[in-house]
Amino acid sequence: MKLAKALSEKVLDVRLMDRLLAEGKITKAEIDAQLSKLEDEEGNYSQVE
Repeated sequence: MKLAKALSEKVLDVRLMDRLLAEGKITKAEIDAQLSKLEDEEGNYSQVE
């Protein structure tokens, strides 16, 4: 996996996202763009008891 691709996937990691946003390395618009690309997974689960 290329380093750039690996780093771009890490942007959505909430542990890093807040820090990168605070440091000015990413913008809120970039985060929103990444989140809008995600598929809706609601209902695609099974309940475990």
